[in-house]
Amino acid sequence: MSCSCIRFSKICFLLSVIFCAVLLLLLPKFQANWRPRSYPQPHPPSVFSALNKSEVLSQPAESSSVDNLNDETSKIVPFVKEELIQEWSPHVIDTGRSSLKANSKMRGSPSNPWYSGINHVGPDNVSAKEQLELKDIFIAVKTTRKYHKTRLNLLFQTWISQAQGQTFIFTDWEDPELRHRAGDHMINTNCSAVHTRQALCCKMSVEYDKFLESGQKWFCHVDDDNYVNLQNLLSLLSAFSHSQDVYVGRPSLDHPIEAADHVRNDGSTTVKFWFATGGAGFCISRGLALKMSPWASLGSFISTAERIRLPDDCTIGYIIEGLLEVKLHHSPLFHSHLENLQRLCGDAVFKQVTLSYGGPENKHNVVSVEEMFSVQQDPTRFKSVHCLLYPDTAWCPIVTVK
Repeated sequence: MSCSCIRFSKICFLLSVIFCAVLLLLLPKFQANWRPRSYPQPHPPSVFSALNKSEVLSQPAESSSVDNLNDETSKIVPFVKEELIQEWSPHVIDTGRSSLKANSKMRGSPSNPWYSGINHVGPDNVSAKEQLELKDIFIAVKTTRKYHKTRLNLLFQTWISQAQGQTFIFTDWEDPELRHRAGDHMINTNCSAVHTRQALCCKMSVEYDKFLESGQKWFCHVDDDNYVNLQNLLSLLSAFSHSQDVYVGRPSLDHPIEAADHVRNDGSTTVKFWFATGGAGFCISRGLALKMSPWASLGSFISTAERIRLPDDCTIGYIIEGLLEVKLHHSPLFHSHLENLQRLCGDAVFKQVTLSYGGPENKHNVVSVEEMFSVQQDPTRFKSVHCLLYPDTAWCPIVTVK
């Protein structure tokens, strides 16, 4: 009897195995045919031209020094929509370092062979404009403890006074006075106060995460030595849609940089990309910022920067151009302290998006505007610029008409 039970159990086991094997063989025939779908990706409006990948020349970037990436040269030429050329051409100034000009001569063949592959933007690809308000923009100001009482005081006195609800201060120290002044718009990143690649990337990582939390349409980063012309910033960003892929700013080099790609492989290959210098400021649309999330959110930005061993602004360019393959819109309206700012003068000053000023070693590198204050009272010229833009400001001198 026991032998019969054992034989019966073996037969049942074998039948079960055979049934499962047949079921596995037949299962694919009952499944619906599946093919991966290719979803259309949004493309940025062509206010500025994109560069042809195969035509762009590049040079290796030194990853061991942040300062090497700050050497600006010349002849970065943006190509602008027909309807913007006439509007901007009287106001775009050659500031020596990055010669960004918008005029009718661009239609000809540039003398620099690096630009032979640039496609001209015609009237057919006119961007759809967006109704934009200041409340839609998240402005991040990067600073550090030692500049709280100097650079930040000047910004609060001038342009931040017109955009306190949209401006967030990212610093590395819990300053009671600054906290009282800015409230929850002062963000203590707890990053190092030392000016290193790691500390810069740490702050940028917090900026990015705070922007995503905000729900606002645009992320704009500036430094604590930038003056932001808010109306011009609104006008520039209104030419785009925040839901599309937009990365706009000013390169600090006249060529894309090349770095070992340790993110997608073991670093055996390199990647070439442009980046907008953080010292002049740059803006990113929300649509594009969300796509950056796998390499930038919740601390991922720091690890991405460590793997390519480049500073914060370069890492932004790497993620956007190198990984997402979205081209930087080169804009001549952003300015850093590395340029010859004295060439910005007269009415052209008031047509720019950001301005800056030279450091202690180059105090005379400032924009040329009508002097509302003495050089001792206004060494950066930011107060004069602000009073000419906002003459009703309480502390501005009354201008008498002669």
